[in-house]
Amino acid sequence: MRAKPVTKPANDPSHRFSAEEWHARAELAACYRLLSRYRMTDLTNTHVSVRLPGPEEHYLLNPYGLLYEEITASSLVKYDGDGRILDDSSYGLNPAGYAIHTAVHRARPDAYCVLHTHTRAGCGVASLEDGLLPLNQMSMIFYNRIAYSDYAYVEQSVSECDQMVKDLGEWKALVMRNHGLLTTGRTVSEAFVLMFYLDKACEIQLDVLSTGRELHLPAPEVCEQAAQGWWVWYKNQPFGQLDWDALVRQLNRVDQSYLS
Repeated sequence: MRAKPVTKPANDPSHRFSAEEWHARAELAACYRLLSRYRMTDLTNTHVSVRLPGPEEHYLLNPYGLLYEEITASSLVKYDGDGRILDDSSYGLNPAGYAIHTAVHRARPDAYCVLHTHTRAGCGVASLEDGLLPLNQMSMIFYNRIAYSDYAYVEQSVSECDQMVKDLGEWKALVMRNHGLLTTGRTVSEAFVLMFYLDKACEIQLDVLSTGRELHLPAPEVCEQAAQGWWVWYKNQPFGQLDWDALVRQLNRVDQSYLS
């Protein structure tokens, strides 16, 4: 049973948008609400973006100043590649959010959605020299398939993100050292589920390290086999789509206000 977060609420705001844009808005708003439910937020900071369908360089990003739990499909800010707001939003854009996300979207045509977090666990692992270790099954998803970029204080322009984009390369996940985590996805569902598992892998790693006991790491060939198993399965379909559908069904049962 696929979840499609495009149902129109009683006070329907979707008439202001094309069907394609409303669908993108509804999915992105659901993503923000799920990030809030799973405590992957940093007050009004961090961001998730999507590239809107069509030949124009048009994107959606969170309205700067709203908590994730307040974001709705109609409140998302539509902007172009130069950072110009294209709708009648009374909110602006976080300059760093505009810069980071636009840079990744431009460099990666496959990155329909870009998700960036400052979670406690993500920032913790981003501060470790060894980065993410293959300590558990979730971390195996990213074995030899995650990039690292050194700390750069709040990028304010797209050009300032050149090194970050170069470091990301073709991978779907990035550890921004001393900063946080970033994932990309062919869909909103893929970016969210990858971030969910990446953050969970970071939580487990910090819990394990806190014991002070000797670590047990599987052999490299075992880790590689596990990683290949994940990615072969999801080669031709969005990562974690079934998980996403279940989460959206759950969200719809609890609170559909994100569709307003």
